Amino acid sequence: MGIARQGPDGPEIWIRGPVGEAAPPRAEHGQVLAGARRFAWVATHGGAGTSTLATVFGGQDAGRDWPRSERDESWSVLLVGRTHASGLEAVSYTLDIFRRGEAPPGVDLEAVVLVADAPGRLPRPLAQRVKALAAVVDVHQVPWVPAWRIGDLGAEPPRESAALARLTASAGRP
Repeated sequence: MGIARQGPDGPEIWIRGPVGEAAPPRAEHGQVLAGARRFAWVATHGGAGTSTLATVFGGQDAGRDWPRSERDESWSVLLVGRTHASGLEAVSYTLDIFRRGEAPPGVDLEAVVLVADAPGRLPRPLAQRVKALAAVVDVHQVPWVPAWRIGDLGAEPPRESAALARLTASAGRP
């Protein structure tokens, strides 16, 4: 699914998923050679929740920085933002870095993770912004977890984030 806009140089097209990536190197007999792949939580704004998510789901808490790539190492990045208006704006801004191809080498966008900023349903304008984000990138929503607010991170992740738990489990641990 993509979004197309007309710009001064013609249409601008966003395509969901990897685009223009070179095929991974192959060894003899068709085997694929790949460097270690790890995942990192990258905050799109202060207070996004990367430390909590890294503790609960594993992975590297990169804070507001890009994870550092060593030679032959790549990172799957999970962009994190809160579901309030400024959080969603920060997520959109950071997604634009990937769209323009300005992310550091070895850093690939895996998904966006939106952490509830309050209990309950999102107001309609915010829900529409989340829907627009989901049209161009995989979006995982993490509900409000009262125990996390008081620092109790030992319980199982909420069942509403089961797909995120599967994704992070399959990405491996640093």
